[in-house]
Amino acid sequence: MEIEQQIGTGGKYPDFLVTRGDEQFVVEAIWTAENLDAAGSNSLPPQVVDAIDRVPSPNFYVAYKVDSVGSTTPQQRRLKNELTRWLASLDPDQVTADYEQKVPLPRHTWQEAGWRLSFEAIPRSPGRRGDPASRTIGFHPSVWVADDSDRVLKAVRKKGRKYGDLALPFIVAVGNSAVFPEDEDTESALYGTSVEYAHHTGSTFGRNADGYWTAAQDQTHSRVSGVLTVDNPAPWTWAKKVPVLWKSPAPDSLPAPVLPTWETAQLVDIRIERQPAARPIHTSLGLPEHWPIGDAFPRRRPSTES
Repeated sequence: MEIEQQIGTGGKYPDFLVTRGDEQFVVEAIWTAENLDAAGSNSLPPQVVDAIDRVPSPNFYVAYKVDSVGSTTPQQRRLKNELTRWLASLDPDQVTADYEQKVPLPRHTWQEAGWRLSFEAIPRSPGRRGDPASRTIGFHPSVWVADDSDRVLKAVRKKGRKYGDLALPFIVAVGNSAVFPEDEDTESALYGTSVEYAHHTGSTFGRNADGYWTAAQDQTHSRVSGVLTVDNPAPWTWAKKVPVLWKSPAPDSLPAPVLPTWETAQLVDIRIERQPAARPIHTSLGLPEHWPIGDAFPRRRPSTES
């Protein structure tokens, strides 16, 4: 694999030139992330969220909500001290008993410099109490997913037109970060949205000409041989997430090579035909099947040494 070699008529440097036996192909990588619209968690600075999570609270979790946002970062020390005093004043057994009698959970409001945060105390189960190093936040504010299902289409359009004629198979690799990734979104972005046509004798199905390869006005898109997608790639998913190569249906496209650890998808008439990978993905990286092993993000306990 060679990095950023000058290839093609555009005079630019795509990310990777891959040589595999007697064949070569070009890969251009891009990361695309789903747009999250959170009225709460995104508006609270991460250092403040971390400060709340580090409040010593061996008997309670807290849930928080941002009611109003200030113009500057709130003072973390005063917030932590106030939360510590409030949580220490509560009896988890009494709160549990009250809740079973339909009494609302204890709530606390903190205000400073235009900020207004609401907190709710949630008793830990008896077996999980007594550890001052455990995380304090039990529930974050709700996160709403904005409608940006065309982000894969935008990513491939951006990269696909960048290099001119490469005279080699060209694959755009997309890291698809999403809360709930859907193959249907990728399928529609590349091959067109599905549509049902109603007739008096019944209905038929087809595809709109709004996909990357199916839009009539975008004949230059045949330069892209395939789009390789991986949902939520991260170190802890490398041995689990199988890349999917979506093949170009354009007759002028150079055939995309297929590695044995890739699934494939291709448009046949109006249907999508898929083939599984020939080998597990972890074998290509030399990792064990159930990697990573061990506890995820173990928390260090405070040292007892003076």
